[in-house]
Amino acid sequence: MKRVVSVSLGTSRRDHKVIVELLGEQFEISRIGVDGDFDRALAKLRELDGQVDAIGLGGIDVFVYAGNKRYAFQDGLKMMESVKTTPVVDGSGLKNTLERETVKYLLRETDLVKKGSRVLMVSAVDRFGMAETFDEAECDVTFGDLIFAAGIPYPIKTLEELKEIAQKLLPEMTKLPFHMLYPTGKKQEARDDEKTKKFAQYYEEAEIIAGDFHLIKRYLPDELGGQIIITNTTTTDDIEYLKGKGISKIVTTTPVFEGRSFGTNVMEGVLVALLGKPWADISTDEYLDLLNKLQFKPRIIELKS
Repeated sequence: MKRVVSVSLGTSRRDHKVIVELLGEQFEISRIGVDGDFDRALAKLRELDGQVDAIGLGGIDVFVYAGNKRYAFQDGLKMMESVKTTPVVDGSGLKNTLERETVKYLLRETDLVKKGSRVLMVSAVDRFGMAETFDEAECDVTFGDLIFAAGIPYPIKTLEELKEIAQKLLPEMTKLPFHMLYPTGKKQEARDDEKTKKFAQYYEEAEIIAGDFHLIKRYLPDELGGQIIITNTTTTDDIEYLKGKGISKIVTTTPVFEGRSFGTNVMEGVLVALLGKPWADISTDEYLDLLNKLQFKPRIIELKS
């Protein structure tokens, strides 16, 4: 049996373990949250190194993208470099393949995404493949990177402007402790009422809200009007939470095992374990070929009050 473990800076309340069969291989897939404790995460990674088939890094990005430029968070690199033997991934390879295919599938097979759809992407640099595909589909996209990472109420309206801002800010922002930019540990459960009210308009104006679940949840208003959420990691509690906010549908980009979808980092770990190759040697075409064999498709959840 192959073992894939995600070590997450997020809350341990979301921990989960499943055993599934994929392409004839048995997998034990699990998530371990360290409640925002960076040193505890490093210790757990060192403990797992050499003992499992692949490790995913959750609750943190290592690499983000804007155009053809890649930026690395120092905290993420520290976590990745603490693992010496086992393949370790952050989900960025899967975001660039599976999440592009998710938007294409929704365009082709449903009426949920179409030309002119008003889309709020809470962060585009950590999901640039999805951002590019919405843009290519001629959706009306608002990129919320400054709003949701920095708390600056400035919506970015074009990919070109996003690239320019990223080039100016990311070299310095990636040096900051990651918890300053993204909710970790108990902060994932906290609510900033002032900013929630201040940023409500961006959610209300959108038909589709897309991106990382914790960034979506960070300033989610109490009442919305039937918007669609496109995200990855959701538990049964998350689904009930969104239902109570007036969301009409949830689209999850990663498959659901025993009632919840896992993060892209976990699923990328599964693909790496199946391919049996170093992460750096895996091409986009190899990911896409394996995704086709696995027949991963978006899951559309209808929420009814």
